[in-house]
Amino acid sequence: MSLALRIALREMRAGLRGGLRGFRVFLLCLMLGVAAIAAVGLVREAIRQGMAEQGATLLGGDAQYGFTYRRATDAERGWIASHAARLSETITMRSMIGVGDAFTLTQIKAVDAAYPLNGRLVLDPPGAVLDEKEGVPGAFVDGVLADRLGLVPGARFTLGGKTFEMRARLVSEPDSTGRDTLFGPRTLVSLAALDGTPMLAPGSLFDSAYRVQLRPGQDLATLKRQAAAQFHGTGMNWTDSRRPSPGTERFTDQLSAFLVLVGLAGLAVGGSGMSSATSAWISSKAETIATLRALGASAGLVRRVFAVQLAALTVLGIALGLLLGAGLVMAAAPQIAGALPFPVAVGLSVRPLASAALFGALTVVLFTLWPLGRMTRIGAARLYRPGRAGGWPGWGAAVSSAVVLIVLAGAACAETGRTGLSLAVLGGVAAALVLLALMGRGIGALARRLRPLGRGRPVLHLALAALGGPGGEGRAVMISLGLGLTVLSSIGQIEAGLRSAIRNDLPAVAPAFFLIDILPDDRAALLDRLAALPGVTRTETAPMLRGVIDRINGRPAREVGGDHWVLRGDRGVTFAETPREKLTAGSWWPAGYDGPPQASFAAKEGTELGLKLGDRIGVNILGREIEATITSFRDVDFSTAGIGFVLTLDPAALAGAPHTEIATVYATPAAEAPVLRLIGHDFPNVTAIGVRGALERVGEALASVSKAVLLAASVTLAVGFVVLIGAAAGGEGARAREAAVLRSLGATRATVLASFALRAALAGAVAGIVAVAGGVLAGWAVMDRVMNLPYSIAWGPAFAIVAAGVGAVVLAQIAFALRPLGLRPARVLREAE
Repeated sequence: MSLALRIALREMRAGLRGGLRGFRVFLLCLMLGVAAIAAVGLVREAIRQGMAEQGATLLGGDAQYGFTYRRATDAERGWIASHAARLSETITMRSMIGVGDAFTLTQIKAVDAAYPLNGRLVLDPPGAVLDEKEGVPGAFVDGVLADRLGLVPGARFTLGGKTFEMRARLVSEPDSTGRDTLFGPRTLVSLAALDGTPMLAPGSLFDSAYRVQLRPGQDLATLKRQAAAQFHGTGMNWTDSRRPSPGTERFTDQLSAFLVLVGLAGLAVGGSGMSSATSAWISSKAETIATLRALGASAGLVRRVFAVQLAALTVLGIALGLLLGAGLVMAAAPQIAGALPFPVAVGLSVRPLASAALFGALTVVLFTLWPLGRMTRIGAARLYRPGRAGGWPGWGAAVSSAVVLIVLAGAACAETGRTGLSLAVLGGVAAALVLLALMGRGIGALARRLRPLGRGRPVLHLALAALGGPGGEGRAVMISLGLGLTVLSSIGQIEAGLRSAIRNDLPAVAPAFFLIDILPDDRAALLDRLAALPGVTRTETAPMLRGVIDRINGRPAREVGGDHWVLRGDRGVTFAETPREKLTAGSWWPAGYDGPPQASFAAKEGTELGLKLGDRIGVNILGREIEATITSFRDVDFSTAGIGFVLTLDPAALAGAPHTEIATVYATPAAEAPVLRLIGHDFPNVTAIGVRGALERVGEALASVSKAVLLAASVTLAVGFVVLIGAAAGGEGARAREAAVLRSLGATRATVLASFALRAALAGAVAGIVAVAGGVLAGWAVMDRVMNLPYSIAWGPAFAIVAAGVGAVVLAQIAFALRPLGLRPARVLREAE
């Protein structure tokens, strides 16, 4: 056994006899940070494993061939069937479901007899069928929708102008991820019931999917290559069981990445507490260090002795954190599984636990290298003299800290898969910590300048003297609470801004309804009928098709524009003789233009994709590949919730293409029910999407995300509070001596306690104000610069943050001031000699 290890074990045994009192803050900070990251990682791993294990069930088969606006041709279907053991066709769309004069939006899924290829459809009552009875087709209706319309098995309703009979409540679908019902609950019908109806007319908005089960020995990767070659240029979209729901996977990864980074922010706040605890521990061991150095021990030996002890404490803190994180996840496993639309097995997994342990260990190393470095540069004679060790730790510690910081950043990027976001958040946390430390020094400087205001005011004078004196409390408060409060303040401002935009700003200018699937022949009659309804103020229409932007200047669009939202899946495309929006660059095609296809692109999205005038855009519409030259850019404001298209083509480019019209209806709330009745009775092929209802569902989704983020942010605040309590507890002796001196000079207990409370309130208020300023800045940046929405300060959350800062510091300080005030001054002063 090495000498360093023997000495370290002896010191640890001696320390354990006195308990871990000096390391409670160290262990709590490490434990909470590791627990947060471990919990997020375990939930994310459960979702990933669930999607991987249930891939074929969630997709509805081993692979899926998808088409937009059309069904597969006989030849295409024949090729698909020849390369599969089993085949099932489904069609999804939106439509209006009505009972009497009550109409609402529903998501229709039309299926064939082979559905579902994988998994089980759960119905109430079980065993119901969709076959026609007395000439009326059957339907399975989502329970929420059935309750809303008062439907029970056997009741009849209209769907797209056709009568259906409810046969059962739709309890669950095996191929649902919960992301496909944003605009309404599900209604399941048979494909045969929709054949020949206007809902499948050319130009109608629907998606067709052909799910297949492979033959034994077939390889997905090989089939994917064959399908890409066979369906090149047809607009076919391939999905397979390896990634059954890319959208759900992307959302889960993005949210969990952000939560992991918030957990790292908590570890960073805790790191300051770990550093302070380590420095205090080293100071308490000054005589031991001096003795070792006087006996000839090298600086390296001393550093190894203390590093071994810190390593043991780190292992203990990480183990406790992993147990806490895993325990919380396992305790909440039923709730987590119940909240997800597909089955998951929440359990323990090595990878997320190892990642959390790694982050905890790297954080400890990063924040303890500095005090360890300072310790080994101090001679024995100086260590025997009273006073706290400090100063430059040496280039070795500085370089090692930089290396650890780089490794930590690399690990964060690898864990989240978001390099830019990870570096931005970690850089922001580092900058915030530096700024908060400087603000802490600023509090001291300001207190010293304001000290004359305390003349004749003993409580204020004592508070300012304490904040402005050596080792003032301002820096500890700013570091411990500042970052946590700033994170909470930022979330509060962003959430309030989004809710304000959803509830107040958008509805003031947004339409009441979006109407889709308007047949060109019905357009004039529909507009006339709408205009005659009281409360309908205006309507706007535009022709609409859907297409996939797949080429930019002859190259695959994803190679040029990356994962931009415009390039994800199909987008609305229109054509127009005149521009709807203001041109920002270029010129519009002349009236009656009949030359090579030209395109006008949304200016903001074009800039993000790096497009310029003269670039060529390839778009696949109904299996037809169109390449158009960009001749203009338009200022498209999507925040109004009105009609807006990223891509507009000249009319000749889409001549003869089957299409439908869309319309926006601006109406008062009182006119919404008459509009729905008109659409449901007289224009059954048209689907009305309520904007207010959609915004409410967006608000509900936002609330769910906010809860998760606030929970993670609360860990940061909890760690900060632990650091604050540690600082308060560590200063208990100094407050006892201060109270003893003041009481010996005639100050009453009330005066001393009031001075303690006032200095705490001032420091907490400054921390809260700095946090509010950071939150306002973050709220403005996200709302104005990222989302292009108006921003105004949410004063409620702002005042709550300031109050939280003041309350937390005052409570912590008073809690550790009561015992010193109860001691006799003479006894305290004698012990201090």
